[in-house]
Amino acid sequence: MSQQLDLIADDIQAYLKQHENKELVRFLTCGSVDDGKSTLIGRLLHDSKMIFEDQLAAIEKDSKKSGTTGEAIDLALLVDGLQSEREQGITIDVAYRYFATDKRKFIIADTPGHEQYTRNMATGASTCDIAIILIDARYGVQTQTRRHSFICSLLGIKHIVVAVNKMDLVDYSQERYQEIKKEYREFTESLNFSDVRFVPLSALNGDNVVDESANMPWYPGATLMKLLNTIDVNTKEEFTQFRFPVQYVNRPNLNFRGFAGTIASGHVLVGDTIVALPSGKESVIKDIVTFDGNLERADKGMAVTLTLEDEIDISRGEIIVKKGSLPVSAKEFSATVVWMHENELESGREYFIKHGSKMTTGHAQDIVNRYDVNTMESLPSSQLAVNDIGIVNFVTSEVLHFDAYEDNKGTGAFIIIDRLSNVTVGAGMINHAIDEKKQTYSTFELELNALVRKQFPHWGARDITK
Repeated sequence: MSQQLDLIADDIQAYLKQHENKELVRFLTCGSVDDGKSTLIGRLLHDSKMIFEDQLAAIEKDSKKSGTTGEAIDLALLVDGLQSEREQGITIDVAYRYFATDKRKFIIADTPGHEQYTRNMATGASTCDIAIILIDARYGVQTQTRRHSFICSLLGIKHIVVAVNKMDLVDYSQERYQEIKKEYREFTESLNFSDVRFVPLSALNGDNVVDESANMPWYPGATLMKLLNTIDVNTKEEFTQFRFPVQYVNRPNLNFRGFAGTIASGHVLVGDTIVALPSGKESVIKDIVTFDGNLERADKGMAVTLTLEDEIDISRGEIIVKKGSLPVSAKEFSATVVWMHENELESGREYFIKHGSKMTTGHAQDIVNRYDVNTMESLPSSQLAVNDIGIVNFVTSEVLHFDAYEDNKGTGAFIIIDRLSNVTVGAGMINHAIDEKKQTYSTFELELNALVRKQFPHWGARDITK
């Protein structure tokens, strides 16, 4: 930090250039209620000298009124800013904070631990690279610990840091730390994590958060801050196929017509042959236009406007891809759904389905199963209630162009919106398109096909689909 301050004083332009080129890492804190998530973030910011003097003074003043740490400063108030959060001493909504070290820039999402706000946690986790799962050393792995870990796995977060917090309340016991470590490893054997680290700490006292703890000499590993600075978040092979959902048709005058959006994956070059979906029309990239001037190449995450050599009818909600690397196109698909509303998911009821920039209507044809977050078992179910997670087969009124969420988050995710209230009621992650030939038929359809085969045996074994 001192090197950065010296650089700011000597050469502000060099500092800004250095800061611009730092790697951006997004992480979230999650786990059960009262595990110390907000306090941990407050401690990270405080001990890394990322709190301004006026912020610290305000927190000291608020601690006397709303704090839960006696005479000490309640660092959780840095992120728990809502009045209702301070009154109850809990996190309700997702709070975002930003800070930087010599090596990286960070965006932190502090998510709620209460089961009632699991949907908020799923929202915060959807864009993160690392998840810090907090566990209270006194209680070990709780139901919400399992639920949040499962959601992190579903959302494709590969890097997990298990922060065993409140070690001061168990006398910094190495035996207790090892028990929790063993319990969590056994639970996550079936989850799709590629990298799980453990660190014992006390967010309240600052042990192993930024500075090494003298109270736990038996722990040979890195502090939490060191882990955040060194975990390689780019180990997963990137999905390289070009996907460009069109957000806006840019037509400022008669001589210009471009298609604006953010590249969801891959890259594009001037001269590349592209295909517009759903029309299937082909053209060639003429220009890649940005606010700072034209480019020869644009990559994932960049907001650009593409102009084409040919006049093609393309509208908002359509997608531009490269020739020879088309996504899956289907009206029926299987998805993993996190249900977020008190009203249950109803089979057959029409919802708005928002996929990228495209809005269409659709319904759940079948609720295949529901997951038990404690055992990771798949249970048969005819409904999904609030905070439930399950596999659902959807049918949409228009063809969607997508990739599996596991391959491409940008084109594999969608949200479900209630048509009457316009409230987001669910989030979905597409698994695969449904092959109509292999789909499960209802009892009525099976009886109908049996009757048809009996009356018309010369038709052979062909099924009558819906």
